[in-house]
Amino acid sequence: MIDDAPCEITSYSTAKPGKHGSAKARIDGEGVFDGKKRSLSQPVDAKIWVPIIERKQGQVVSVDGDVAQVMDLDTYETISMRVPEDEPMSPDDEIEYLEMDDQRKIV
Repeated sequence: MIDDAPCEITSYSTAKPGKHGSAKARIDGEGVFDGKKRSLSQPVDAKIWVPIIERKQGQVVSVDGDVAQVMDLDTYETISMRVPEDEPMSPDDEIEYLEMDDQRKIV
């Protein structure tokens, strides 16, 4: 988690410890749900929170513009999600999506 957003790490580098300080790590990442680039710099012995993101299966019930109604195949709950621009969808398609807390994204 960088800036309270789940991120996929794109690069990682460390700086050697100095005379009076500890080693530092710089982590660059891209947001899983929003695509924004973020960076984090902190001591290498600091703890960082790792999010638990679930990969789930769903079925498209209807598509209206860039919003799709998706039914979860495990709980039968209906959820509204944004459709990726590069992926055409139609009703009855089975899809995979990521979920963390109240955030969801079609993969």
